[in-house]
Amino acid sequence: MATRPRQPAVYLLPSARNGTLYVGVTSDLRERITQHKQGSLPGFTAKYQVSVLVWYELHDRMDTAIARETQLKNWRRLWKLQLIEQRNPTWRDLWPELGEG
Repeated sequence: MATRPRQPAVYLLPSARNGTLYVGVTSDLRERITQHKQGSLPGFTAKYQVSVLVWYELHDRMDTAIARETQLKNWRRLWKLQLIEQRNPTWRDLWPELGEG
């Protein structure tokens, strides 16, 4: 069984449409969102059942992904909402488009 190559990513999960936004970074987006959906990650996302992937951005290197995550965490809420709505105006779950790997 071949292993799926890892690719750093930054992602946003809302508590509801226009709700509280969780900004995360990972080296394996599909696996991380699966963990969020299963509630296996302790903290905010498990407590509030935040598991809908509404926005993500892939990076070539983890350091650039971490820098982008830091940038987004410091952004105004309105800017984050606009970022989501540019790509995903209906706030649909993007997790299925990640494929099976």
